[in-house]
Amino acid sequence: MKKLRHISDLLLKNRIKYVFGVIFLLCVDVLQLIMPKILGEATDYLESGTLTLSKLAYYAAAVALIAVGIALFRFLFRYTLYGVSRSVEFSFRNRLYAHLQKLSANYFNTHKTGDLMAHATNDMNNVTMATGQGVIFAVDCLLIPVAALIMMWFTGGFRLTAASFAPILLLAVVVFFFMKIMQSAVQKQQEAFSVLTETARENFSGIRVIKSFVQEQQEIRRFEKANEANRRANIRFIQLMSMMFPSVMLVSSLSFVIALWYGGLLVIDGAISLGDFVAFNSYLGMLVWPITAIGWVVNIFERGSVSLERINRILDEKPEIYDRTGTDKETGTQEKRCGRSTADTGLCSIGGRIEFRNLSFTYPGSTHPVLRDISLTIEKGMTLGIIGRTGSGKTTLINLISRMLPVPEGTLFIDGRDVNDIPLAVLRSSIGCVPQDTFLFSDTIRNNIDFYRGYDMDDIEKASRAAHLYDDISGFPRGFDTVVGERGVTLSGGQKQRTAIARAILGLPSILILDDCLSAVDAKTEASILRDLKAVIKQRTGIIISHRISAVKDADEIIVLDDGKIIERGTHTSLVELGGYYHDLYNKQLLADEIEEAE
Repeated sequence: MKKLRHISDLLLKNRIKYVFGVIFLLCVDVLQLIMPKILGEATDYLESGTLTLSKLAYYAAAVALIAVGIALFRFLFRYTLYGVSRSVEFSFRNRLYAHLQKLSANYFNTHKTGDLMAHATNDMNNVTMATGQGVIFAVDCLLIPVAALIMMWFTGGFRLTAASFAPILLLAVVVFFFMKIMQSAVQKQQEAFSVLTETARENFSGIRVIKSFVQEQQEIRRFEKANEANRRANIRFIQLMSMMFPSVMLVSSLSFVIALWYGGLLVIDGAISLGDFVAFNSYLGMLVWPITAIGWVVNIFERGSVSLERINRILDEKPEIYDRTGTDKETGTQEKRCGRSTADTGLCSIGGRIEFRNLSFTYPGSTHPVLRDISLTIEKGMTLGIIGRTGSGKTTLINLISRMLPVPEGTLFIDGRDVNDIPLAVLRSSIGCVPQDTFLFSDTIRNNIDFYRGYDMDDIEKASRAAHLYDDISGFPRGFDTVVGERGVTLSGGQKQRTAIARAILGLPSILILDDCLSAVDAKTEASILRDLKAVIKQRTGIIISHRISAVKDADEIIVLDDGKIIERGTHTSLVELGGYYHDLYNKQLLADEIEEAE
């Protein structure tokens, strides 16, 4: 089936376990079918008065052994089938997470985190139920009715079996009707849960902003609205389920009425024995569970099908940015030298020379280019300063270097090689970037700096000293083992930025990018940090983006971006003498610094 395209291999991989689980389940069903026959024979002996003590002991022992067998095989099939469903869930969840990691950053700009969380939790659980509990119920619903009907035929005859089973045929119509209207209800139920999850996540993440603007009541109302939509979607689903199960039970009850009346007449007429009548009703009773479970099975598979399709839509997404393959004839040699991820290109590291050739870039879905005709060369070991108004394209420019955005062919080269031909692992591991929006994980300061790359403590301390963070850490009770909380909430803005700087310079990357990463510290602290970083930056290609002239004035070259174009370029001295945007900004900031010193 098309819906199983991303999970079929996992099901096939575990097919042996499924087979054994179904065999164990069949053993339970067979033993359950034997039980009424034994009771029927015992009843006939009892009615005829020929039931001896030895026969009674025989039948009692048989019932006891069958009960033990049912318990044993019931444990085996539940352990096997539920276990294999969890194994499938484990692999499928890992596959989804790995795929999400491969998707481009732009995908997460257009998809809510709450929706993705719902896919990875609620939807995944629904798929697990379908591959475990759903399989168990489906096998029971398919096999028990067939086997029970055969045994009913043997014990009660064709006419009694046909008469008792006739009302059950109506179940097909009932189940089909509910299946048609239930699919839409399940889809709406899943969507409402996603909205509720995203609303809660957004509120928790922005709780400080909410409290700062005294918007608690407004956010409570917004959550109540999402919660009400979720309640209505669930109530609709409950209504359908509440209607379906009584309908199924009503139809099955009609079968007992017919069996009691018509079967009783046959016993009175001597057409069947009392024991056969008892066995027949036992087999008819065995039909009730699987027939009643049809609605539950439909529900499980319906929810699983909808959830699987929602997950499939994510797995069908193709990454906008990916590694090219087949560009090096000596793949085997490179694989030994560089590792599997870089074997296709014959490249293990980059030097740091960056060249833009008439680069223009427009975000997907937009008609206005963010960058236009950018031509620029940054030699290895050179430092470039970038100044410009908000929205002028500064961050977009540096995101293209690390291929966080898709780069147009033939417009960006590193070491003379099209950036699209450089393996992402090599490219990004050679770039240390400190973004505007500093993100820290809820972990220790040490792990946030090292970021699980395996550097020793000496390297981490050196990086923290260069970022002017070491003294702050030394003042914490647990030092580098201090847990910073969610998104680094226990640190100040400046401490978070300096932690991100330490993370970026650790390992001495070939290219170091500082994207307005010192906005949370004062000008003097910024100058002091940059002064200490100068030795680090001089050893590699550096790019500094800032709104402050003091941060970029020592750069080898400075460019001024405006509306996606380079309007000015040169050294600090030449740009001041030019008398343009840079000159005006320099004078304004110089005046502001003088006023601050005077105060």
